[in-house]
Amino acid sequence: MTAIDPTRMQSERRARLFTRINRLDGWFKVLGLSFVTPLLRAMAGENPGAQARQIWQLLGVPVLAVIGFLLLWGNLAPRVETSLGAIPGPAQVWEQAAVLHGEHIAEQARKAEFLDRQAARNADLIAAGQADRVRERPYTGSPTYYAQIWTSVQTVFLGFLIATAVAVPLGIMAGLSPTANAALNPLIQIFKPVSPLAWLPIVTMVVSAVYVTQDGMFSRSFLTSAITVTLCSLWPTLINTALGVASIDRDLISVSRVLKLNTWTKITRLVLPSALPLIFTGLRLSLGVGWMVLIAAEMLAQNPGLGKFVWDEFQNGSSTSLARIMVAVLTIGIIGFLLDRLMYALQSLFTFSNNR
Repeated sequence: MTAIDPTRMQSERRARLFTRINRLDGWFKVLGLSFVTPLLRAMAGENPGAQARQIWQLLGVPVLAVIGFLLLWGNLAPRVETSLGAIPGPAQVWEQAAVLHGEHIAEQARKAEFLDRQAARNADLIAAGQADRVRERPYTGSPTYYAQIWTSVQTVFLGFLIATAVAVPLGIMAGLSPTANAALNPLIQIFKPVSPLAWLPIVTMVVSAVYVTQDGMFSRSFLTSAITVTLCSLWPTLINTALGVASIDRDLISVSRVLKLNTWTKITRLVLPSALPLIFTGLRLSLGVGWMVLIAAEMLAQNPGLGKFVWDEFQNGSSTSLARIMVAVLTIGIIGFLLDRLMYALQSLFTFSNNR
């Protein structure tokens, strides 16, 4: 029998462990948790000194920066007096975040009570043989903070999906055809800088004229915000798609001609795989632009969502309005970060690019 070498077995186990850690590293980067990789490597015994420096760089420095920001905010905010009182510090903002959460819980309880009363009333009518008087009425309470967040997220994704459906085909066309590129370029240069505040009145009037149904899948305000997002966010995707398609290896195009591939096969098998890294870069930029545009559109048009919440609190002018607005500002920033991480995760799944 061959003797088992304990040292060799231990080395193999460590090698497998480091391989697993390296595989997980990509997902840690996607989630914004890059510091976890050196932490795991240090725990596994791989050059603890070097890993400690990595942990300090990836975790220690950002944490200190956030703490420094909070201290600066807490010290300077009370010194700035406005018509609504002093600028709220971190403690006041956290307090209002808890209040908004409590308001959501209370509103959900009222909704549940309403639905229970309605169900009991309808059951009594059916028992009394008056089924024709049964009515199902929706709860019409005030939208909570979480409901407005969800509305904004739905709106930005609808606008983003429409923008993607328009921009990617046009970008492929512009990248493959110099004639199409020459035709689209002036339109891109003219409309790309247009502010959402300029598009919003036009979109509002067009939606009101075209979308005349009262019982459609979407409300007019929802469509108005989504289409405004579309008009402002499609340009990064269109430009990056055209650039990605135009910069693919010309030999691939020559091969497609030699193999006599049809247009659909050439695009799906050769063009898209080569251009995907730049396409995803455009998609990430478009989603970020769309999220910023949406908040401005909701504020101006008073459409449901986080933008309307900010404007309502500004108009309310209570002693807690500034703190609640700050909660919304932080929420907008966090959601924007999460949307970017989502697109980066999709990019990591479908491409081999390491661009971030």
